[in-house]
Amino acid sequence: MTQYFDPYDADRPLMLKCSCGREHSVAEHQQELAAEQAVTELKRRSLTSEFEAYSNEFIEATLVKAIFPQDAVRRRFLRAVGKGTAMAAIASVLPVASLQAMAQEKGSLEKKDLKIGFIPITCATPLIMAHPLGFYKQQGLNVEVTKTAGWALIRDKMINKEYDATHFLSPMPLAISMGLGSNATPMNVATIQNINGQAITLALKHKNNRDPKNWKGFKFAIPFEFSMHNFLLRYYLAEAGINPDTDVQIRVVPPAEMVANLRAGNIDGFLGPDPFNQRAVYEEVGFIHLLTKDLWNGHPCCAFGTSTEFIQKNPNTFAALYRAVLTSAAMARDPKNRELIAKVIAPAQYLNQPEVVLNQVLTGKFADGLGNIQNVPDRADFDPMPWQSMAVWMLTQMQRWGYIKGEVNYKQIAEKVFLLTDAKKHMKALEQKVPDGAYPKFKIMGREFDAAKAAEYAKSFPIRKVV
Repeated sequence: MTQYFDPYDADRPLMLKCSCGREHSVAEHQQELAAEQAVTELKRRSLTSEFEAYSNEFIEATLVKAIFPQDAVRRRFLRAVGKGTAMAAIASVLPVASLQAMAQEKGSLEKKDLKIGFIPITCATPLIMAHPLGFYKQQGLNVEVTKTAGWALIRDKMINKEYDATHFLSPMPLAISMGLGSNATPMNVATIQNINGQAITLALKHKNNRDPKNWKGFKFAIPFEFSMHNFLLRYYLAEAGINPDTDVQIRVVPPAEMVANLRAGNIDGFLGPDPFNQRAVYEEVGFIHLLTKDLWNGHPCCAFGTSTEFIQKNPNTFAALYRAVLTSAAMARDPKNRELIAKVIAPAQYLNQPEVVLNQVLTGKFADGLGNIQNVPDRADFDPMPWQSMAVWMLTQMQRWGYIKGEVNYKQIAEKVFLLTDAKKHMKALEQKVPDGAYPKFKIMGREFDAAKAAEYAKSFPIRKVV
């Protein structure tokens, strides 16, 4: 391994050239090695049965049960002749091998080479980690996960069919489908990518100004207008008597630029995705004022989705994507995997973040920038359920702040865009726990939200935009 030096700073090693022929910094080299080791360990932990719902044993057992439906008769037969002889006899009249192959194929894929967009934030963890862990490949898919600069670009690339599927902010498919901020193009949410996992981060100069009632004149950043970040920030400010449209400035800033803008004094704070809240603490330019789970514990943030047209044209491919992402989400939900996942998604081609920052976000053991070490295991989680009541809440906030004009058929839009039935079907096929219902109630800052009373709820706030 040969060291190179920066010609402008002879004391500082610049690059390393590895035996593999690649050139990268020492830190990048170590990060990539750690990621490779983590991928190997996570693959070891994954269970092949999650990808092959219809194993050979399952097919064989089903056939035997069909031929001998009575338990006592079936057991006597198998004891008398043995399993091998029994299956040989059945195979003489039934094409067992063909049935097994058909079951494992799960329908031929209409399209195998796919491009999936993502923003480099921890919200996209299931979608990202499915790539190095081989979950897409195990479904027969050749997926390129493509890092993208901002949400407007994600929207445009989906509308222009440059991406087959993508990491969305969960309100985005609602907005795009309704033609808010773009041409109306039907989109769907297949799964929620993450719940919680956001925070309000303020500049260090505001350590002694924690009461939002005193924040008139503040400048805040959010990643996109049609985002939970925008809606939760507006909700929080309005509850404190601050009108988000007149008393403060709310700017759209790409997540990767939030910390730099905080350092430069261009903003007083941001409600943004991780890891950038933790990165502000790491770089000693900000502190975590509160986690958004303290506003709404279990709130959705990002989603995995695609266009309605893609689903209609490629149903088997879409099902394969579903299986890959749901399997990944199940692994990400397990706390014992979080440290290894941090290693997997840290390298430059994914999040390009210090592993220590990602570790704090994913494990929930973190420095808050105020001199405290907090332990919040559910700071971020990866529950995939695309509850339709979540969609209805988002629509009420779009209406509250004037993004939607007039009356709204909340239920119709929610059920058209959020594919809850599909998610449940694929989770059941993967033997994952499937909760009941479609419209659970939630509590946001102590107030219950019931989707059945959405219109009344949207008009009940004293601070809202009247149009």
